[in-house]
Amino acid sequence: MNYDIREYGAVGDGKTMNTQAIQEAIDRCGRDGGGTVLISGGRYKTGTIVLQSGVNLHLDYDGVLLGSDRCEDYPETLPLKHVTRELLPRKRAGCLIFADECDGISITGKGKIDCSGRAFIEPDAESEGKVNPWPYKRIEALTPPRVLFFTGCSNVLLEDFTLTNSPAGWACWIHDCDFVNAARLKILVNVDFPNNDGIHINSSRNVSVSDCFLECGDDAIIVRANNSSLKENKVCEGVTVTNCTLRSHSAGIRVGWINDGTIRNCSFTNLVMIDCSVGISIALPGHDQVERWPDEGREDTKIEYLSFSNITMDQGASCPIALEISDKPSTHCAYMRNLYFHNMHCRCYQLPIMYGTETCHLSEISFSDCTFEQMPMKPGADVNHGPLLYYDGKSHQMYIKCVDNLSFNNTKFYAMQ
Repeated sequence: MNYDIREYGAVGDGKTMNTQAIQEAIDRCGRDGGGTVLISGGRYKTGTIVLQSGVNLHLDYDGVLLGSDRCEDYPETLPLKHVTRELLPRKRAGCLIFADECDGISITGKGKIDCSGRAFIEPDAESEGKVNPWPYKRIEALTPPRVLFFTGCSNVLLEDFTLTNSPAGWACWIHDCDFVNAARLKILVNVDFPNNDGIHINSSRNVSVSDCFLECGDDAIIVRANNSSLKENKVCEGVTVTNCTLRSHSAGIRVGWINDGTIRNCSFTNLVMIDCSVGISIALPGHDQVERWPDEGREDTKIEYLSFSNITMDQGASCPIALEISDKPSTHCAYMRNLYFHNMHCRCYQLPIMYGTETCHLSEISFSDCTFEQMPMKPGADVNHGPLLYYDGKSHQMYIKCVDNLSFNNTKFYAMQ
């Protein structure tokens, strides 16, 4: 059964606030046992809306869900059942579309979600001279940290729509969810907006991302296991990413972060990465602070059985692959092992970086049928590192340290003139 939001009083003029009308349609659909809430024939301005189990929010080809440009329309008073607000990154839950412990929910259709992101950023006069500068900065007091926020949900479908103009945070945050399918999405986030991540998959299982195009100001696709906001620790596993094109101011694919938990059995295939600062980053940083970082996990990190195949990187990623474990005392890693790279073709400013620590070596790292072409550095290139890396006070063409059982089969390295 369809529930047209216009029948509940919604007006698609791009100016009228429709939060109440859209929520009434969703709630009625949920009470009736599920169905389709239809957004069609206009630009419908709204603040936070909350999905219910069994509800398909359908964006018709001429339907636009327009995020409000006012902070007060993204309240921090959402009733959270599955997470602790104060332990979330940025200690906030504000978002445009929220779902908490729902089953059988979806957002579908050829329409668009426009997040009004320019209302929440401003020019950064201090960006000049910084490494990898963003010309804009967040207006912290105003910025809602997420657009789509799913926590504790199962059987989630995200299909066919375009998400644009995200307000500097996470475009899609999938947190402790099971069986999520994201297909044929376009996430077009201004690469000049800071910390503008694409799809963030955290402590979730059986998540598929396929046939998507992502353009992001920060990491395009992130796979993590930060359980700090959950009541118990969960594994992140069974994530597949395939047939996607990724453009990012930071990493195309990022796996793990400081003191995440267990991430395992994930595959990344048939990907094209364009203009990424790092193609694939599996990096566990560290710090010297006494207090934990806001986005820091609470466990010893365990990463294993990840495969990367049929991947092309072009147009100057500074580093194609970074496998790193910090030796700072704040970083706790049990292992990073069984990582497989096959049929990768990379034109980058650098060669791969791989280093563990004296107490936690990288192990079982395999490359097969790969080609790495090191490009000459362009004057003023916007990259994290130069073509020669400097570790231990010395320069290196490719840095490898504390790695056990590293193999290269039919893998070639070229220095381009």
